Amino acid sequence: MRVLHIIPSVGSMRGGTSQAVLDMVKALRADNIDAEIATTNDNGDGLLEVPLQQRIEYKQVPIWFFLRFSPTVQAIREYAFSWQLTAWLWQNISQYDILHIHAIFSYASTMAMTIARYKNIPYIVMPHGLLCEWSLRQSPHRKEIYLKLIEKANLNNTQAVHLTSRQEQQEIFQLGLSAVNFVLPLGLFLPNQLTNARYRLRQYLNLPTDEPVILFVSRLHPKKGLDYLIPALGKLNHHRFTFVIAGSGSKEYEAQIESLLVSNKICNRTHFVGFVEGETKNIFMQGADLFALTSHSENFAVVVLEALAAGIPVLVTPGVALASVIQQNQLGYVAELDVSAIASALDLYFSNPQAGKDMGNRAQQFIFEKYTWEKMASQMHQIYVDILQHKPIVASY
Repeated sequence: MRVLHIIPSVGSMRGGTSQAVLDMVKALRADNIDAEIATTNDNGDGLLEVPLQQRIEYKQVPIWFFLRFSPTVQAIREYAFSWQLTAWLWQNISQYDILHIHAIFSYASTMAMTIARYKNIPYIVMPHGLLCEWSLRQSPHRKEIYLKLIEKANLNNTQAVHLTSRQEQQEIFQLGLSAVNFVLPLGLFLPNQLTNARYRLRQYLNLPTDEPVILFVSRLHPKKGLDYLIPALGKLNHHRFTFVIAGSGSKEYEAQIESLLVSNKICNRTHFVGFVEGETKNIFMQGADLFALTSHSENFAVVVLEALAAGIPVLVTPGVALASVIQQNQLGYVAELDVSAIASALDLYFSNPQAGKDMGNRAQQFIFEKYTWEKMASQMHQIYVDILQHKPIVASY
């Protein structure tokens, strides 16, 4: 079975979605599916330095890269137009049994769906939260027109819409799409367990060995709710802690975050460490005491899975789709997106750190049992087979 995944970008500057697609294809290939990716060389404001118009190995995954149009106007550049990709898809799309198309409202995904429809190639669409209510409220008029004129027809002609949570499924119900949808979460490659992560993290940050560390790891963007988390932390002067922000964003937004830290008087208790990956990221995840992600909207948030797999409790808001799983299984704290509510949840953690450790231990076992890429790839494989054999799709999540 040959499966082509289409995504506008796999650049690290585009955040968790890009990494999730790389991991998904890697897992599918381990499950004996001939899966590969076609994408542009987009990487935010810049471009990836990769060979174009040829299949290469990129982060252990076979990928075809094509030139992204790069005008000075950001809104046009963000659309990731690529004539090279269009021509290649037109010539080669029929060589694949099925397409798995990631994201919407972007040239690569829209064009892939359009060509697949014309050439009668079955395709699945995975919106990655872009059809959720919060996302649709960003530039609403432009998205409403785009949906009505282009994307709704593409979505209604897909074999299925791939969603990652019940919350995402509920949010897109109001759009009135006629396409079948199914829920299958993203997975996780289990990290190497480090025996001395706690010590190494505090050594890295030049902190006392018993210093409590609260960790935020994500792309720096207004969606992530740091404007709630930082003021909440500012209310906890009676507690000892260090706050770590691991991620990167636009210079303008990073400056806003720094200003927030100053105005809430926790600048001297905060470490801005930038984008982290590999073993460094493992050290941060496994060495922290509490992970916090107070987002407005996350259709899934793999980074929360990573924190749970590292064995630390998490603090999330209801906009994070995993919130119900966390609450039901007592894996952390769920607070409303409100400064006082988040501060209360943090205070609850500090008042009983042993309860937090117990949550972390439960979380690690829960992720190992439920959310590995091996399990998700096996189910995705069966869904591909069901689609190609015109059978009803059954996902067990």
